[in-house]
Amino acid sequence: MDGTEPIKLDIIVASVRAGRIAPVVADWFARTARRRSEFEVGIVDLAEIPLPQDLSGGAGAEAFTRQIGAADAFVIVTSEYNHGYPAALKTAIDTVKHEWRTKPVGFVSYGGLSGGLRAVEQLRQVLVEVHMVPVRESVSFHRVKHAFAADGSTSDGAAIDSAERMLDQLAWWARTVRAGRDTEPYPG
Repeated sequence: MDGTEPIKLDIIVASVRAGRIAPVVADWFARTARRRSEFEVGIVDLAEIPLPQDLSGGAGAEAFTRQIGAADAFVIVTSEYNHGYPAALKTAIDTVKHEWRTKPVGFVSYGGLSGGLRAVEQLRQVLVEVHMVPVRESVSFHRVKHAFAADGSTSDGAAIDSAERMLDQLAWWARTVRAGRDTEPYPG
């Protein structure tokens, strides 16, 4: 695989709650990422994917696993519920086995005063356990209901800057992992 092939970046929308603002946040980030030629961007909305909570598998779980396997990198858009991330995201993580391994992941979190940072802190621990590579930079929207205009744009300069730096890190890790896989299989 050469360095000119686009990086398949899937944005995972973690919240499945009725009335959620997650699609607004995810669409903003997708527009940001699509401005960069190195990425091919897709959105994986967990509200639209039937994953059994008992992890029993099935056609939906198999299709989801294939989709995860086809991606080079991920950004998880997550809310924070009770100091943690949504249960649907935990089910998604646990549904997939080896397909997460070695893939870089970034975070766009949102919420009230915490901006979802506690959810991201927990996610970093869980995703390392499935052999993913969380990048350092993340995006956080505090008081999210005030962060976006009616057209889905934001004037939050810190978020815009962090998104660009996170995309730089994701691109570097995705290219580095590709090169590594071409020379030596991952031992995990």
